Amino acid sequence: MHSIFPVFRLPFTLALGAVWLLGCSGAYIQEEQAEQPAVPAAEYFLSSENTHNRFSRTIPPVLRVPSGAIIEVQTKEASDQQITPTSTAEDLAKRDMSLVHPLTGPVYVEDAEPGDILAVTLLEIETLGWGWTAARPGGGFLPDVATDPFLKIFQIDNDLGQARFTDSIWIPIEPFPGVMAVAPDTDEMLRTRPPRANGGNMDNQYMTAGTTVYFPVFVEGALFSIGDTHAAQGDGEVSSTGLEAPMRIVYQVQVIKEGREISEPQYETSEFYAVTAFATTIDEAARKATRFMIDYLVDEHSLSPVEAYSLCSLAGDLKIIEVVDLPNVLVSMHMPKNLFRQ
Repeated sequence: MHSIFPVFRLPFTLALGAVWLLGCSGAYIQEEQAEQPAVPAAEYFLSSENTHNRFSRTIPPVLRVPSGAIIEVQTKEASDQQITPTSTAEDLAKRDMSLVHPLTGPVYVEDAEPGDILAVTLLEIETLGWGWTAARPGGGFLPDVATDPFLKIFQIDNDLGQARFTDSIWIPIEPFPGVMAVAPDTDEMLRTRPPRANGGNMDNQYMTAGTTVYFPVFVEGALFSIGDTHAAQGDGEVSSTGLEAPMRIVYQVQVIKEGREISEPQYETSEFYAVTAFATTIDEAARKATRFMIDYLVDEHSLSPVEAYSLCSLAGDLKIIEVVDLPNVLVSMHMPKNLFRQ
């Protein structure tokens, strides 16, 4: 098989800007680094009014672009504006859950065909001033913890890079899209809630600015969509919400033909390569993720299957990404790139 990497590389170098380090006192200290290269200017724009909240090949695209295009989009927060900066906990019960996950798109990418890979590089992600998190009775990974509806509204200062949880607890802002997906090959209008082979509600906090995500293409044009943006979230998203927030995102799409075959999304940064795997149980998803990483190491680094299996045990990092979007859960495995010397 042909490698992905000679076909498409990240368009800019990561980790050249300011880096936040956790000091002994728990405060975040900003280090001076080399100047960050400028993000290329977007060629196309989609507002947050260009949204849908289902997955299907029948949903018409709102934009058509060539491979290599750079697109700027605005996203709504996950409730589709049912939660506002003035909402209270009582408003949680009034939500129409059929409206959740408004996704900006779909975007038709020219020359994308079934069997190709669509590479989506997240160039820039910016929160738009506020966000919220919630827990409800009967919800989340531990449905008995919330005995009453809980809602917290956050004001987000992008320059500060943190949001106040309590007077003594501040959450670092590390924004990412909770949902990214291409269209599945079905006429059925699928809910966005669970992660699937086309991507979907992966809620993966590592898919942030500088990450390239690879999607298997199932339909002509790929029909890519993005949304459910989170300003912060831990692995698992155990209460069922992250810090849900509207955002501005700049991303680039690239069609990869004759690349290494993948059946579910994979992703990479300058520091690691990663695979994702969905299943109905954590055990099954973890096994799938391990096998996907073995396949990657065999194809890309010329290891035997047993060598790749051993390397997964020595250096692979299994992560429980998402556990609350039933019927599926999501597990990933990261492999550090600094292991591989040219």
